[in-house]
Amino acid sequence: MTYFLQGLTIGLAYVAPIGLQNLFVINATLTHTRRRALLTAVIVIFFDVTLAMACFFGIGAVMQQYEWLQRVILLLGSLIVIYIGIGLLRSKTAEIEKSKSETSLGKTISSACVVTWFNPQAIIDGTLMLGAFHVVLPAAQSVPFVFGVASASCLWFIGLTLILSLFRNCFNAKALRIINVICGIVIIFYGSKLLLNFITMVMN
Repeated sequence: MTYFLQGLTIGLAYVAPIGLQNLFVINATLTHTRRRALLTAVIVIFFDVTLAMACFFGIGAVMQQYEWLQRVILLLGSLIVIYIGIGLLRSKTAEIEKSKSETSLGKTISSACVVTWFNPQAIIDGTLMLGAFHVVLPAAQSVPFVFGVASASCLWFIGLTLILSLFRNCFNAKALRIINVICGIVIIFYGSKLLLNFITMVMN
Protein backbone atom coordinates (compact mmCIF):
# COMPACT_ATOMS: atom_id res chain seq x y z
CA MET A 1 0.00 0.00 0.00
CA THR A 2 2.89 2.34 0.78
CA TYR A 3 4.36 1.98 -2.70
CA PHE A 4 0.93 2.41 -4.31
CA LEU A 5 0.44 5.70 -2.45
CA GLN A 6 3.95 6.74 -3.39
CA GLY A 7 3.18 6.04 -7.04
CA LEU A 8 -0.13 7.91 -6.73
CA THR A 9 1.60 10.96 -5.28
CA ILE A 10 4.38 10.95 -7.86
CA GLY A 11 1.84 10.39 -10.62
CA LEU A 12 -0.20 13.43 -9.58
CA ALA A 13 2.96 15.54 -9.45
CA TYR A 14 3.77 14.28 -12.96
CA VAL A 15 0.40 15.04 -14.64
CA ALA A 16 -0.92 18.02 -12.66
CA PRO A 17 1.31 20.84 -14.00
CA ILE A 18 -0.25 22.64 -16.96
CA GLY A 19 1.04 21.02 -20.14
CA LEU A 20 -0.09 19.90 -23.56
CA GLN A 21 -2.23 17.04 -22.25
CA ASN A 22 -4.07 19.24 -19.77
CA LEU A 23 -4.65 21.95 -22.38
CA PHE A 24 -5.96 19.30 -24.78
CA VAL A 25 -8.37 17.88 -22.19
CA ILE A 26 -9.53 21.34 -21.10
CA ASN A 27 -10.20 22.37 -24.70
CA ALA A 28 -12.09 19.14 -25.41
CA THR A 29 -14.20 19.53 -22.27
CA LEU A 30 -15.22 23.10 -23.06
CA THR A 31 -15.98 22.51 -26.74
CA HIS A 32 -17.59 19.04 -26.73
CA THR A 33 -20.37 17.17 -25.02
CA ARG A 34 -19.64 15.65 -21.63
CA ARG A 35 -19.74 12.15 -23.13
CA ARG A 36 -17.15 13.02 -25.79
CA ALA A 37 -15.04 14.91 -23.24
CA LEU A 38 -14.95 11.84 -20.98
CA LEU A 39 -14.03 9.65 -23.94
CA THR A 40 -11.22 12.08 -24.76
CA ALA A 41 -10.02 11.91 -21.16
CA VAL A 42 -9.97 8.09 -21.30
CA ILE A 43 -7.96 8.17 -24.54
CA VAL A 44 -5.47 10.63 -23.02
CA ILE A 45 -5.21 8.41 -19.94
CA PHE A 46 -4.34 5.41 -22.13
CA PHE A 47 -1.49 7.23 -23.85
CA ASP A 48 -0.34 8.85 -20.60
CA VAL A 49 -0.19 5.52 -18.75
CA THR A 50 1.62 3.76 -21.59
CA LEU A 51 4.16 6.59 -21.74
CA ALA A 52 4.63 6.48 -17.96
CA MET A 53 5.26 2.73 -18.12
CA ALA A 54 7.71 3.18 -20.98
CA CYS A 55 9.58 5.86 -19.03
CA PHE A 56 9.56 3.73 -15.89
CA PHE A 57 10.92 0.66 -17.66
CA GLY A 58 13.65 2.36 -19.64
CA ILE A 59 12.78 4.40 -22.73
CA GLY A 60 14.83 7.24 -21.25
CA ALA A 61 17.92 5.06 -21.15
CA VAL A 62 17.59 4.47 -24.90
CA MET A 63 17.23 8.21 -25.55
CA GLN A 64 20.26 9.01 -23.44
CA GLN A 65 22.33 6.40 -25.24
CA TYR A 66 21.56 7.67 -28.75
CA GLU A 67 21.98 11.41 -29.16
CA TRP A 68 20.65 11.33 -32.71
CA LEU A 69 17.36 9.92 -31.39
CA GLN A 70 17.12 12.80 -28.92
CA ARG A 71 17.59 15.25 -31.77
CA VAL A 72 14.97 13.59 -33.97
CA ILE A 73 12.39 13.53 -31.17
CA LEU A 74 13.15 17.14 -30.23
CA LEU A 75 12.86 18.38 -33.81
CA LEU A 76 9.71 16.46 -34.75
CA GLY A 77 8.11 17.07 -31.38
CA SER A 78 8.75 20.83 -31.44
CA LEU A 79 7.38 21.21 -34.98
CA ILE A 80 4.25 19.20 -34.17
CA VAL A 81 3.66 21.18 -30.98
CA ILE A 82 4.00 24.49 -32.87
CA TYR A 83 1.60 23.19 -35.54
CA ILE A 84 -0.99 22.36 -32.88
CA GLY A 85 -0.64 25.85 -31.41
CA ILE A 86 -1.06 27.51 -34.80
CA GLY A 87 -4.19 25.41 -35.37
CA LEU A 88 -5.71 26.76 -32.16
CA LEU A 89 -4.86 30.35 -33.12
CA ARG A 90 -6.48 29.92 -36.52
CA SER A 91 -9.71 28.44 -35.19
CA LYS A 92 -12.72 30.68 -35.69
CA THR A 93 -15.74 31.18 -33.46
CA ALA A 94 -18.04 29.39 -35.89
CA GLU A 95 -15.64 26.44 -36.14
CA ILE A 96 -15.49 26.14 -32.35
CA GLU A 97 -19.29 26.02 -32.16
CA LYS A 98 -19.36 23.42 -34.94
CA SER A 99 -16.67 21.27 -33.28
CA LYS A 100 -19.03 20.41 -30.42
CA SER A 101 -20.51 17.57 -32.45
CA GLU A 102 -18.25 16.92 -35.44
CA THR A 103 -14.75 16.12 -34.17
CA SER A 104 -14.00 12.60 -35.35
CA LEU A 105 -12.88 9.85 -33.00
CA GLY A 106 -9.85 9.20 -35.19
CA LYS A 107 -8.73 12.81 -34.91
CA THR A 108 -9.20 12.72 -31.14
CA ILE A 109 -7.06 9.58 -30.85
CA SER A 110 -4.30 10.90 -33.11
CA SER A 111 -4.23 14.27 -31.34
CA ALA A 112 -4.09 12.61 -27.90
CA CYS A 113 -1.21 10.45 -29.11
CA VAL A 114 0.65 13.48 -30.46
CA VAL A 115 0.33 15.62 -27.30
CA THR A 116 1.59 12.67 -25.25
CA TRP A 117 4.04 10.52 -27.19
CA PHE A 118 5.39 13.30 -29.45
CA ASN A 119 6.00 15.61 -26.51
CA PRO A 120 9.76 15.50 -25.81
CA GLN A 121 9.39 17.28 -22.48
CA ALA A 122 6.92 14.67 -21.24
CA ILE A 123 9.35 11.89 -22.16
CA ILE A 124 12.27 13.65 -20.49
CA ASP A 125 10.32 14.53 -17.34
CA GLY A 126 8.86 11.04 -17.13
CA THR A 127 12.27 9.48 -17.54
CA LEU A 128 13.89 11.63 -14.86
CA MET A 129 11.06 11.21 -12.38
CA LEU A 130 9.80 7.67 -12.96
CA GLY A 131 13.05 6.15 -14.23
CA ALA A 132 14.81 7.22 -11.05
CA PHE A 133 12.24 5.40 -8.93
CA HIS A 134 12.63 2.26 -10.99
CA VAL A 135 16.30 2.17 -10.00
CA VAL A 136 15.69 2.43 -6.25
CA LEU A 137 12.45 0.47 -5.84
CA PRO A 138 12.55 -3.23 -4.89
CA ALA A 139 11.58 -5.32 -7.92
CA ALA A 140 8.54 -6.75 -6.13
CA GLN A 141 7.16 -3.25 -5.50
CA SER A 142 7.30 -2.03 -9.09
CA VAL A 143 3.77 -3.22 -9.88
CA PRO A 144 1.96 -1.38 -7.04
CA PHE A 145 4.04 1.73 -7.75
CA VAL A 146 3.15 1.75 -11.46
CA PHE A 147 -0.48 1.01 -10.57
CA GLY A 148 -0.41 4.08 -8.32
CA VAL A 149 0.98 6.21 -11.16
CA ALA A 150 -1.75 4.92 -13.49
CA SER A 151 -4.42 5.61 -10.88
CA ALA A 152 -3.18 9.19 -10.57
CA SER A 153 -3.60 9.68 -14.30
CA CYS A 154 -7.16 8.34 -14.17
CA LEU A 155 -8.13 10.45 -11.16
CA TRP A 156 -6.62 13.63 -12.57
CA PHE A 157 -7.96 13.61 -16.13
CA ILE A 158 -11.41 12.22 -15.26
CA GLY A 159 -11.71 14.64 -12.33
CA LEU A 160 -10.57 17.59 -14.45
CA THR A 161 -13.09 16.71 -17.14
CA LEU A 162 -16.03 16.28 -14.75
CA ILE A 163 -15.32 19.51 -12.86
CA LEU A 164 -14.90 21.60 -16.01
CA SER A 165 -17.96 20.03 -17.65
CA LEU A 166 -20.10 21.39 -14.82
CA PHE A 167 -19.19 24.92 -15.89
CA ARG A 168 -18.94 24.47 -19.66
CA ASN A 169 -22.29 26.19 -20.25
CA CYS A 170 -20.80 29.35 -18.77
CA PHE A 171 -18.54 29.62 -21.81
CA ASN A 172 -19.96 30.81 -25.13
CA ALA A 173 -18.19 30.43 -28.47
CA LYS A 174 -16.46 33.81 -28.17
CA ALA A 175 -15.08 32.95 -24.73
CA LEU A 176 -13.86 29.61 -26.07
CA ARG A 177 -12.17 31.45 -28.92
CA ILE A 178 -10.26 33.54 -26.36
CA ILE A 179 -9.29 30.37 -24.47
CA ASN A 180 -8.08 28.81 -27.74
CA VAL A 181 -5.93 31.86 -28.48
CA ILE A 182 -4.38 31.77 -25.00
CA CYS A 183 -3.76 28.02 -25.23
CA GLY A 184 -2.37 28.44 -28.74
CA ILE A 185 0.11 31.11 -27.62
CA VAL A 186 1.23 28.97 -24.67
CA ILE A 187 1.66 25.90 -26.88
CA ILE A 188 3.58 27.81 -29.58
CA PHE A 189 5.87 29.25 -26.90
CA TYR A 190 6.35 25.74 -25.52
CA GLY A 191 7.12 24.33 -28.97
CA SER A 192 9.50 27.19 -29.76
CA LYS A 193 11.39 26.47 -26.56
CA LEU A 194 11.76 22.83 -27.59
CA LEU A 195 12.94 23.91 -31.05
CA LEU A 196 15.50 26.21 -29.43
CA ASN A 197 16.72 23.26 -27.36
CA PHE A 198 17.15 21.29 -30.59
CA ILE A 199 19.13 24.12 -32.22
CA THR A 200 21.32 24.44 -29.13
CA MET A 201 21.98 20.70 -29.14
CA VAL A 202 22.97 20.77 -32.82
CA MET A 203 25.21 23.82 -32.40
CA ASN A 204 27.13 22.31 -29.48
